[in-house]
Amino acid sequence: MQATAKLRYVRFSPQKARLVVDLIRGRSASDALTILRQTNKRVAPQLEKLLRSAIANAENTSDVDVDELVISEAYVNEGPRLYRMRPAAQGRGHRYKHPMAHIVVTVSDQQSQTEEENE
Repeated sequence: MQATAKLRYVRFSPQKARLVVDLIRGRSASDALTILRQTNKRVAPQLEKLLRSAIANAENTSDVDVDELVISEAYVNEGPRLYRMRPAAQGRGHRYKHPMAHIVVTVSDQQSQTEEENE
C-alpha cells in the first residue's frame, strides 16, 4: 500500500532541497522524521510537515501500522522561476531569479515493498 504527498511551488532551490531529500530516501518513516528534526537546513521543517502528511494519508486510506512505513520514493523537481528586477547603476535594471521546487514523498509499508521486489 502506498500513500503520496506533494508540496508544490515551494520557494526553495531544488538543488538545496535535494540535499535534504537524499538523506531520508529509503529510510523508515520514524527515522526520517528524526533526521529531519536534526537537520539544520531551511527546507527541513517543510519536508517534515510533508512527510507527516504522507503518513497521515497512509493511515486514512487503509489500515496500516505506522511503524512499518518506509519512504519508497522521494524526489524534487524544478518548478517555475520568479523573475524580479533590481535597480542597477545608470538607471538600468538587473534581473534575478527566485527558483521554486515541487517535492513528492511516497511512503509504503515494508510488506508491499518486499512483494514488489520478489516479482
